[in-house]
Amino acid sequence: MIDDKKVLFSGMQATGNLTLGNYLGALKNWLTLSDEYECFYSVVDLHSITVRQDPAELRSRARKLLTLYIAAGLDPKKNCIYYQSHVSAHAELSWILNCFTYMGELNRMTQFKDKSAKHADNINAGLFTYPVLMAADILLYQADVVPVGKDQLQHLEITRDIAQRFNAIYGDVFTIPEPYLGKSGAKIMSLQDPTKKMSKSDENVNASIYLMDDKDTIIRKFKRAVTDSDGCVAYNDTQIGIHNLIDIYSACTGKTPEEIVKEFDGKGYGDFKLAVGESVADILMPLQERFHQLEKDKAYIDGIIKENAEKAGYFANKTLRKVQKKVGFPERIR
Repeated sequence: MIDDKKVLFSGMQATGNLTLGNYLGALKNWLTLSDEYECFYSVVDLHSITVRQDPAELRSRARKLLTLYIAAGLDPKKNCIYYQSHVSAHAELSWILNCFTYMGELNRMTQFKDKSAKHADNINAGLFTYPVLMAADILLYQADVVPVGKDQLQHLEITRDIAQRFNAIYGDVFTIPEPYLGKSGAKIMSLQDPTKKMSKSDENVNASIYLMDDKDTIIRKFKRAVTDSDGCVAYNDTQIGIHNLIDIYSACTGKTPEEIVKEFDGKGYGDFKLAVGESVADILMPLQERFHQLEKDKAYIDGIIKENAEKAGYFANKTLRKVQKKVGFPERIR
C-alpha cells in the first residue's frame, strides 16, 4: 500500500500492434483506476523476447506502446508508466522466485503448451519460466490487485502460490495479490472468426482493428466482417458475428444491446456495419491525434521514461533488497 492507496499492476507486451480489443478490453478501463489505486503500468519488453524479435523493431514498438498508454489518457504523473527492462529488479527477483517454483507447476501452464505449439522451433527456457517473471512483475510492487482476463488467471494463481510459499518460509514479505474484479472490459472477438478473441498476432489483417488504422481502413474491415445469412440485427448466441459487432458498437457509443437492436430494426447488415465502423473511427481519432503529437515531442517522452523508471526502480528495489536479505545474500557495502 502506498499513501493509503492499494497498488495495482498491469502491463502489455511490446509485440505487434495494439488492437481495438486491447483498448476496449483493458486500456480504456485503466483510465478510471488511478484515483482509486496507485497504478504501475509496464511495457513488458522482457516477456517479449521469448519469441525472436528484430532488435530495432522491438525498440520502436516498445516506445510506441508507452506513447500509446499516454495518448489513451493515462497521466504519467499519476500512473507509473515504464519499461520493464529499465528496472533490473524484475529479472533479479525472477531468478530468486525460480528457486521457489516447482517444475510440475510450470508444466501445467496452458499458455506454455499453446505457445510451444506455435513456436515449435524455439521452445526456450524463458517461455517455460514466463509465469515466474510475471510473478516477479506483480510481487515487486506489492500489488494488491491485478486486472486479468480468463487466459491470465492461471498465471495469477501461480503468483499467489509462489508468494504464499515464500512467506511461509521467511515471514510476511509479499502482498498476496487478488484479481481485479471491477467493471470488466468488453471482450472483443475477431472480425473474421468471432469464435476467437481479436488478436494483434492474427495473420489475417482484416480480423483485427488496430489502434492506428485510419477511418477508411476501419470502415473497409467492418464491411468485410463475418456475419451470417439471417439478415437481421439481433443479440443472441447463434448470430455470433452480429453479437460481436453489437458489443463493439455498445462499447463505443454507450448504448445497450437492446437499444442497438431497436435502432437497426428493419435495416440490413450494410447499414449496421457502417455505423459500427464510424463509431470505432470516432473514438480512435482523438487517441491517434494525441499519439502523433506526443511522438514528435521526443524530449517529453524521454523525460517520462527516465522519471518513471526511477520511480518504479525505487519501489521495486525496496522489495528486492528485503527478499535478498531474507534468503541470505550478503548485504551491500554502501
